[in-house]
Amino acid sequence: MTFDDTFAVSLFAFPRLGKAGPIMQRALTLSRRRFGALGALTALSAFAVDGCTADKSRRSTTSLDAVTYLTAFGANGREAHAWVADAKGLFAEQGLKVTIALGAAGDVNNQLLAADKAQFAAVDASGAFVRYATGLAGTDTEVNTGFQIVAALQQSTLLSIMALQRSGIRNPGDLPGRTIVGASGAAPQKLFPAYAKLAHIDETRVTWKTVQLNQLVPLVVSGKADAAAQYALGEPSLRKAAHGAETVVLPYKRYMPELLGTVLTTQKKLIAQKPDLVRRFTGALLNGLNYSIEHPAEAAAILVAAQPSQDREVAAQEVALMKPYVVPQNAGAVIGTINPQQVTGSISLLQSVSLIKPGMTAGDIVNDGFLGLAPKRVA
Repeated sequence: MTFDDTFAVSLFAFPRLGKAGPIMQRALTLSRRRFGALGALTALSAFAVDGCTADKSRRSTTSLDAVTYLTAFGANGREAHAWVADAKGLFAEQGLKVTIALGAAGDVNNQLLAADKAQFAAVDASGAFVRYATGLAGTDTEVNTGFQIVAALQQSTLLSIMALQRSGIRNPGDLPGRTIVGASGAAPQKLFPAYAKLAHIDETRVTWKTVQLNQLVPLVVSGKADAAAQYALGEPSLRKAAHGAETVVLPYKRYMPELLGTVLTTQKKLIAQKPDLVRRFTGALLNGLNYSIEHPAEAAAILVAAQPSQDREVAAQEVALMKPYVVPQNAGAVIGTINPQQVTGSISLLQSVSLIKPGMTAGDIVNDGFLGLAPKRVA
């Protein structure tokens, strides 16, 4: 890549590899207007636009690969990047036609993946580890081990228990004797025994009730439940629903810092049969994620255009809050990086609290060979 290539791409925060897409075209055209005296950049602009026009012509004669992607948990700010990737043409540039379906929880998403109802799904990493280990132990093996993790959408866990201050909950020690609501098959309830053990509370004195996803916040606001198991980024939604009431977030990360957050999974058979499709989808989604955390207001607007029931202000806050969870700690690492030591640490932690049996390794569940189109963070 020439100096001018590097300048144009880094300036507009769109680290695509190989060919210029619509965002890069607009960036280069803007650069040509502003820096007309710089002949090299003007020449680069013309080359990029001509090259992309030819590429679009080639794509128009080729059918797109149709795939379905499941969000981790409904539609909200932390899921906006999928709609951003679609709206910005990032999927289409990679020859993909993506149906974005609303996911329910890890167990449900995994079952849909196994049933060929979807080819890609976002799930909580801890739940994925538990399911895979369960499969290795001989329980519903084909479903539970028929996937692999190909990217980390968040580098640390977002799992939390969330309440309003008026409930009297301030710390984990206030949870015994209370009722927590959670979605069916979701990771927070599966991991609560481990959280309770590490937080030194009696988990048998905590009552869990399974409810529909859209009931979590209303039940807490109405006082019919003391707390809800949610992703930590959902705090703005709870606060707004409670008309600005003070909230309390008890993050699992405090006691389990080793745990990864949400990860991208796909079918093992798709990896074997169409590895290039996996690479293209992963790269496009991660570029959408990178664009979202740099442009949270725009990401929220795109989400609301696709999902009108969402609150634009709340969604923008959620996207902004997600940035430190997404960016890898190591400078120069690409978005989506999976740290093998962290995976090993997560597995060891889950084994230590008897959620999984020994035998599973990071290499069993993780395949990070599909990050070639992922955007690189320079800092």
